[in-house]
Amino acid sequence: MSRSISLGLLLFAFSSPAFALDAKGLDAKGKVKVFVLAGQSNMEGHGRIQGKPGQKGVLTTLVTDPSSAKRYVHLVDGDPKDAKWKVRDDVFVSYYDSKGPLTVGGFAARGAFGPELGFGWVLGDYLEEPVLLIKYSPGGCSLAGPFRPPSSGPASGKGGEKKPRGKGVGDHYDAMIAAVKKQLANLGEDFPACDGRGYEIVGFGWHQGWNDGCSRKDSLAYDENLRNFIRDVRKDLGVPELPFVIGGSGFGGWGQKIDRRLMIMDAQKTVAESKEFREHARYVETRGFFRDGDVSPRPIRYHWCCNAESYYLIGEAMGRSMLELLGGPKAPALPRKPSGK
Repeated sequence: MSRSISLGLLLFAFSSPAFALDAKGLDAKGKVKVFVLAGQSNMEGHGRIQGKPGQKGVLTTLVTDPSSAKRYVHLVDGDPKDAKWKVRDDVFVSYYDSKGPLTVGGFAARGAFGPELGFGWVLGDYLEEPVLLIKYSPGGCSLAGPFRPPSSGPASGKGGEKKPRGKGVGDHYDAMIAAVKKQLANLGEDFPACDGRGYEIVGFGWHQGWNDGCSRKDSLAYDENLRNFIRDVRKDLGVPELPFVIGGSGFGGWGQKIDRRLMIMDAQKTVAESKEFREHARYVETRGFFRDGDVSPRPIRYHWCCNAESYYLIGEAMGRSMLELLGGPKAPALPRKPSGK
């Protein structure tokens, strides 16, 4: 198992305090721990794995460049120059028709990885039971539209007309819940290592916000829609206090000035820290993980410039916050403002 890798390498952080995982000795024959990872294209993942020799922001450079190699060497099996990626035997991923053990790639956009990598690595190193990540991440979907939760009711069109659920509104919310239930019904068939163990849905990770931030109306409604989303997910998955981690929509970094983008992040933080949700929810500040186009594979800011480090750090931070909600060590504090201010 990949637990043989030094946890110190995994847990070193650029500006975070010491963060040491203390495995709790849980029953290795216990139920499979299931986490749902949902959102739009940034949950799908566009962190580039390979590029030209020495290209900035791709994973093959991160594991070979002396300035970053120690931070990411746990992902490599053998010589980092060979870019042979380690395959875990205790963490599994269900991503539509792609199902298998967690490794670099295969569960995101072509030639890329997403938050599942850092998230799964952290949870796998902590939990003794097998971990299953169920990803549902269609691109271009707003919380006001395709992800609209049932409790938010019909959505209004441009002319004020109501759009009933089932005609694009709420379709992906319904499909997400159905996909989770279908995968769990076929757990042993798709993942033989998990057969006969049973399962427990123990966490939900949400990384989304681009499309809602394209509209002021949807940005203003994001707070209410997110509250309804959390309530409805917990109800429909049958876990009333399901731990919920929200990875902030922080692309653009601390230089982000567009009011609609700031409104989305503010709503995400406000909901997670509200009296109703704060006991079982966390907001993860991600703006410090943004790497702009000059040090990234592509200058596409809404996809975090396809920077591998950004996507890994987002998933890792979400995983650490999830551990805290599960009773594990407190997650390292992340900066809430630009450095030096």
